[in-house]
Amino acid sequence: MLRKTMVSALIAGAVATSGVAQADSVKIGFVTTLTTPAAVIGEDMKNSVELALEHIGNKMGPLDVELIFEDDGFKPDIGKTKTDKLVKQDDVDFVTGFIWSHVLLASAKSVLDADKFLISANAGPSQIAGKRCHPNFFSSSWQNDQTPMAMGEHLNQTGVKSLYVMAPNYAAGKDMVRGVESTFKGKVLGKDMTKWGADAQLDFSAELAKAKSSGADALFVFYPGKAGGAFIKQYQQAGLQGVMDLYTVFTVDSIALPKLQAGGLSGVLGSKNTQQWSPDILNAANQRFVSEYLARHGKYPSFYGAQSYDAIMLIKSAVEKVNGDLSDKDAVRAALKQADFDSVRGKYSYGNNHMPIQNFYLREVVEDGEGRWTTKIVSTVLTNHQDPYAKDCKM
Repeated sequence: MLRKTMVSALIAGAVATSGVAQADSVKIGFVTTLTTPAAVIGEDMKNSVELALEHIGNKMGPLDVELIFEDDGFKPDIGKTKTDKLVKQDDVDFVTGFIWSHVLLASAKSVLDADKFLISANAGPSQIAGKRCHPNFFSSSWQNDQTPMAMGEHLNQTGVKSLYVMAPNYAAGKDMVRGVESTFKGKVLGKDMTKWGADAQLDFSAELAKAKSSGADALFVFYPGKAGGAFIKQYQQAGLQGVMDLYTVFTVDSIALPKLQAGGLSGVLGSKNTQQWSPDILNAANQRFVSEYLARHGKYPSFYGAQSYDAIMLIKSAVEKVNGDLSDKDAVRAALKQADFDSVRGKYSYGNNHMPIQNFYLREVVEDGEGRWTTKIVSTVLTNHQDPYAKDCKM
């Protein structure tokens, strides 16, 4: 009898210990691209997340942080499989990351149906901002259309009357084109939507020839990652510099600029782009993030990294507000919506669809004091801007 009682006590103790162990950590899954040429973006995000965890001592309130990275391979089906693994096998509390809109759209249901929290650190497809909005979805970036909407406003301000448009043919590319067309008051004289994915089109000679012959005042493009560097090089080789002004979103950034500088493509200096963040934003959180990233990696972080850093800090703010009790989903949700943390972009708020309401800036490519190419803010184009799909969200 005594032995039976002791065995029962040991089993009960083991169960109790297991319960305590689970309550002592917050589990975060991070989905990004860590293979294929697009891995350069994923590495920037990973570097930034690791820096964020170091800055918080790998703690969120009373909880340790358990972080699991997964590689989506730049493919929606792989992204969904990896997301399923995080949700079902790893039983994470939060899933974040997601560079690509088509990967996020393929993966979101797995997270949201399991009553987990999904924090997009980059992708902001119109679908999930509007009719497919969800109480457990939040963004630490923007809705896709907003950045090109800011560019459209800038084009109006500078007197551009006609435009040729180029972007990859996938969810985000379509949002980018729709965004600039929604605010640009001039004429779009031509448009090319090019092949995207793991075998994305990187030869733009035919499209650039069409753009040149269109007679448009300017060229607007969206080409993230490796495609951006390839495009800029070919734009300069095609003799369009000084003939057709170039305006970009998510193309000329801290990932592309070191390679463009190494290649001597000085035509990119002085070019303009729009974004909600820049390395030169003067607040304590951003200055610490940028300076320590520079010291560690020898290059500037990108907006992908800044948004990933913010995603970790957003989650931390919510975990601390509920004192580590992640079982109270309503309280966690309310805490996330407050966005009560020191964002590297400065203070922002959430709309009804859980997309940020924030400023968008015009940035210019410049050379810093040590000769490195980077961006600086020239002006504020949109102030406290809310995306156009919030009206379709019924939350």
